[in-house]
Amino acid sequence: MSEAIDSADRLHGHCLCGGVTLSVPATAHDVHACHCGACRRWHGGPAMVLPAGGDLRIETGDALVRRFASSDWAERAFCGACGSSLFFRTTGDGQYYVAAGLFDAIPGARFESEIFIDAKPEWYALDGPDEHLTGEAFFARIGAG
Repeated sequence: MSEAIDSADRLHGHCLCGGVTLSVPATAHDVHACHCGACRRWHGGPAMVLPAGGDLRIETGDALVRRFASSDWAERAFCGACGSSLFFRTTGDGQYYVAAGLFDAIPGARFESEIFIDAKPEWYALDGPDEHLTGEAFFARIGAG
């Protein structure tokens, strides 16, 4: 999956140890919070993700990327060296949702929505997005469920 990347057209990020570097289109800037149980266990709280469509590039460290099927509709990936969460990919449409924390900067970033709002625990609340989707509404959007 490695290839030459024009940095003006891509956002570049990396895991905690730097062993895995990746990029997404520079036009990616809508951050979403996912409250599903799998994301909360994966991140220790809501997952803040950056949708990358089908255009995620692993630049270095492809051999360190560990993937597992976390549900019947998604797979998750993490760095095998440091354990950093990298992304989840919906298996139905092949869309990548990349951990927003991997990027030092996301120009033009905006907190766009919260998904699986029906699974959010009562003990925290996020301020910002106008869109709040239930799990059912999210599945309808991606054509899964």
